[in-house]
Amino acid sequence: MSARILSLHIYPLKSCAGIDLNESSIDRAGLAYDRRWMLIGEDGQFMTQRQWPAMALVRTALTADALRLSAPGMPDLDVALDGSGLESGPQDVTVWKDTISARRESAAAGRWFSEFLKTPCGLYKVDAAARRPAKLDWVSRWTEAHPDLADTFSGDHYFGFADGFPLLVANQASLDDLNARLRAKGAAPVPMDRFRPNIVVQGEWEPFEEDHTAMIEAAGVKMAFVKPCTRCSIPDIDQRTAQRYDEPGLTLAGYRNLEIGVVFGQNAILDAPAGARLKVGDEVGIELDF
Repeated sequence: MSARILSLHIYPLKSCAGIDLNESSIDRAGLAYDRRWMLIGEDGQFMTQRQWPAMALVRTALTADALRLSAPGMPDLDVALDGSGLESGPQDVTVWKDTISARRESAAAGRWFSEFLKTPCGLYKVDAAARRPAKLDWVSRWTEAHPDLADTFSGDHYFGFADGFPLLVANQASLDDLNARLRAKGAAPVPMDRFRPNIVVQGEWEPFEEDHTAMIEAAGVKMAFVKPCTRCSIPDIDQRTAQRYDEPGLTLAGYRNLEIGVVFGQNAILDAPAGARLKVGDEVGIELDF
């Protein structure tokens, strides 16, 4: 089975625009700088496009020493990568049911986001000492089903502010299938950015064959598919305009509604050698789960 990495993506600030990469370093926490920052509202809850679709309009870029943020009508904002702008000590924040240690960025950063989103909020970064593990029940279920691979993925799988796992992998053929169904009903096709994956794979991988894939491997990095990714309303938000639509959610729900919910893509844990890097075009080995 022949397949390659079609594209790589990170989302430094949770639920804001991503960055398309040609290559990236990777470790057990995922791609470098992926979902390392998060917005928290005045009520203490983390913020996403589900409630604030305008977050899609906050563009992100990495310079040599900063995360650069831009948004319509706002001056650019640079957030130091080395943590020199952090203003608080470690404190617990919540992502869904998980608690993770984070530190607040400058008050100026909070004001920037509060002005743009028109709601009081603060910008937080994952604390360097934070230890948030991937969902143990799903990891255990996978390792029990694959005892020959369990040793490879033993140990901790800590990550940042992503919803539940270090990595999200998508199959381009599955998007092509979805778009064919959208066109058949007279709806516009959607780009892959609606699903916010980290890695997109293209090749001899049938639509939704990822459902029956145990793991993939690229450049020595092994990625175990431990849980299908359940989808919320974010895929219905145009990532370029922040407008909300009914599609592709309606169509996807019509044929991808599994017991755990409507799914697209696979959440993964990984095992990566020291200094590992992934590149667009890397060959991908696929181990089916039959």
